[in-house]
Amino acid sequence: MTRIALIHATPVAIGPVAAAFAELWPEAEVYNLLEDSLAPDLERAGRIDDAMTERFRRLAAYARDCGADGILFTCSAFGTSVEAAAADLAPLPVLKPNEAMFVDALKAGAKLGMVATFGPSVPSMEREFEEMKAGLNPAATLETVCVADAMTKLKAGDAASHNALVAEAAKKLSHCDAIMLAHFSTAQALSAVRAAVTRPVLTSPASAVAMLQQGRA
Repeated sequence: MTRIALIHATPVAIGPVAAAFAELWPEAEVYNLLEDSLAPDLERAGRIDDAMTERFRRLAAYARDCGADGILFTCSAFGTSVEAAAADLAPLPVLKPNEAMFVDALKAGAKLGMVATFGPSVPSMEREFEEMKAGLNPAATLETVCVADAMTKLKAGDAASHNALVAEAAKKLSHCDAIMLAHFSTAQALSAVRAAVTRPVLTSPASAVAMLQQGRA
């Protein structure tokens, strides 16, 4: 049985990726590591520093020591820290949160949209997108809409309002070839977004699970 470690920086990411594994790869053995001081620390610091990256290295090493065949990080704000952790653990597969979704989106068209709910993650994600498009779809462009109120609602336990706000924001991207829901937590708005737009809608959990399954970690 394949053993996959999921490393989270917020508890609201756990449910959507658990649902994706249950639907797409129920045979995988999945376990969760949650370190929920990371996102607040990033908001306070305003940037990723060396100490934060070292914390990611330690988390990844712990997951490896627990027997992981592959590691999936679920917080989209820490791209450079995840890259450092992945380099330490090579050749163990370590997947960045949005890596698989970006691959799927870049195959879907040149004009792409993304709905985000956590502002500090957007610069890191846009940088990663620009780097990835060079080898997959150089003509691609990305338009991001950030609706921070949705995350506030979700953390307060109001998923319905979160989903409605994300769906409303997605309407602003109806001219795009495909729309991405930026974070693992945003994936729970998928049904609401699909009801609001006619464009293909991609989520990080579904794309990541599919990529891990295809590679069999």
